[in-house]
Amino acid sequence: MKIDEKNITKKDCITVEFFFENIKDRFKIELLSEKVGFDREIKEQNLHRPGLPLAGFLELFSFNRVQVFGNTEMRYLQNLNSKERYKSIENILKFDIPCLIITNGNKPFEEMLKLTNTYKIPIFGSTFTTTKLFYLISDFLDDQFAPRLSLHGSFVDVYGVGMMFVGKSGIGKSEVALDLVERGHRLVTDDVVILTKKGEGILMGAGTDLVKHFMELRGIGIIDIRSMFGVRAIRYQKRLEVIVELEIWNENSEYTRTGLEDATINVLDVDIPYVRLPIVPGKNITVVSEIIALNYLLKHYGYDAAKILQQRITNKIQQKSNEMNRSIDYFEHDFE
Repeated sequence: MKIDEKNITKKDCITVEFFFENIKDRFKIELLSEKVGFDREIKEQNLHRPGLPLAGFLELFSFNRVQVFGNTEMRYLQNLNSKERYKSIENILKFDIPCLIITNGNKPFEEMLKLTNTYKIPIFGSTFTTTKLFYLISDFLDDQFAPRLSLHGSFVDVYGVGMMFVGKSGIGKSEVALDLVERGHRLVTDDVVILTKKGEGILMGAGTDLVKHFMELRGIGIIDIRSMFGVRAIRYQKRLEVIVELEIWNENSEYTRTGLEDATINVLDVDIPYVRLPIVPGKNITVVSEIIALNYLLKHYGYDAAKILQQRITNKIQQKSNEMNRSIDYFEHDFE
């Protein structure tokens, strides 16, 4: 399997209008100033609390980030007289900042409203605490600026394990996914899988807004998994944990027999467990897929069957046992 880096995309910026429309209901954000500066661009996923810039130290001011005013900043401004407060706020707003958010239900000062209208910078407010809002908005912006990769495959939640099936067109990825849904597992998406990198080692997979949980089956056409199997048969996103590549059996290829070596594939700089699964007539790929998921869970919780069997064999060889000693005790009758 080869990852085409041409399919990797990443946003350079989002507008303040997009930012506000997507967080206002989710995080209880309201517009406190006039509707100005909505065409400004947010180019960084990090937030900034401008404590030192308010006090006059502007040398390392991260002005290109969303500025957050919490209780500390508002209390500092409250202790200044009107002239000092005006100058302190202007030190911030004269820079090309995207927008300003006031937390903890604090209200903007008159000087702040006057200056934001002058410099065309919107002010938003929230009743959330600074710590909580910082976390929520940082997570939202992290999603927006995270690198994304679109892959052709079928993505299914199997026993809580995010498993993506890839392979050549027509090899049966959708059929395997459908069979898994029939057995009680949950479809994330079929055909196009959008992977988003979250943090350093997490890839989240989801479908497109257009396709969602529709599936194409050759010879039948388009079916709607949600309408057919119900809401319990789907989910909107899932962490990618295993990639299974389906391929026609090739006698010249080598396939793992013991599983002692864990194969991985690098996707967006994240190493994902990788299984090459050969297809032959009569092979139940659905059951094998369930076994792959269960085996992944066992390894996750510290039990590796291949390594344990290897250790048993090693211990047996090292034992100086009698050659006539049998490994199985035979019983006269078939008693357990």
